[in-house]
Amino acid sequence: MTGKFIITIDLGGTNLKLALLDLRFHILSKEVLSTQAFKKPASLIGAIADSIDNFIQTHDLSKKNILGVGLGLPGPIDVKKGLVHYFPNIPGWKDVGLKAILEKRTGLKVYLDNDANLMSLGEFRLGAARGAVNAICLTLGTGVGSGVIINRKLFRAETFAAGEAGHIPINESGPRCNCGGNACLEVYIGNHRIEAEARKVFRRNISLEELSSLAKAKNQKAIKIWLKVGRRLGVALVGMVNLLSPECVVIGGGVANAGKILFDEVRKTVYRQAMPIQAKHLSILKAELGSDAGLIGAGILVKEKGLV
Repeated sequence: MTGKFIITIDLGGTNLKLALLDLRFHILSKEVLSTQAFKKPASLIGAIADSIDNFIQTHDLSKKNILGVGLGLPGPIDVKKGLVHYFPNIPGWKDVGLKAILEKRTGLKVYLDNDANLMSLGEFRLGAARGAVNAICLTLGTGVGSGVIINRKLFRAETFAAGEAGHIPINESGPRCNCGGNACLEVYIGNHRIEAEARKVFRRNISLEELSSLAKAKNQKAIKIWLKVGRRLGVALVGMVNLLSPECVVIGGGVANAGKILFDEVRKTVYRQAMPIQAKHLSILKAELGSDAGLIGAGILVKEKGLV
């Protein structure tokens, strides 16, 4: 292959997704690798570097064809220093200089950011939030990630740690969260919590996909679970909407695949409880880029050299 390309990576607790993008952010090729075997940071970093090298060879490229590598990572990142502070749901990581390590190992320019920030960037530039001036984007999965767009720019704050909607407490007290807090939104609507609640109700293991299918087939027990998830998410969003008054809230991730029943309850809760001016100017939308949003956002990060 000839020309310039971008390699992007979306790292999760279970899988590592790699993609090859052209400079218009079209995904040309994609792979999914398991990260379960790599328990320590050093082994996982080695696997990431090896996967980049293998990806280049597989696609008959040389390193001069690669504009850079963009990584979306599930935790707080110092974007300027290329530092991983920690991962709430992957143990063992503490202040790891991942950018420098990977650049030395691969010989390529590397850019890092929080995965939810990159999902937000993708949706803002090319997805459901395009055209907005201010937006909140959430990705609902094992954790609840989010990013905030203010005045058409990704808002990170001086700490590069802004936008953690999943760690807004929605009660005065409640279950302990992996972040160290209590009663965070994430511990109420993360997929493990939803599956645990479904197990209790149905007295068997049940996946999110099956729970969604049951709700669409009018199973009242499943409907009740999804309505509770929608109300909890809606309550957290009311505070964010009142504070920031975005034009849109974009919701993606596996939990969002519950579809209409979830979104209707989120909308009902937000429009009922948010202040009237903020609610009047708000749209609540399903993400358009699906599981590729973070990969596309990482491509934007690379092309703009992290200056987004």
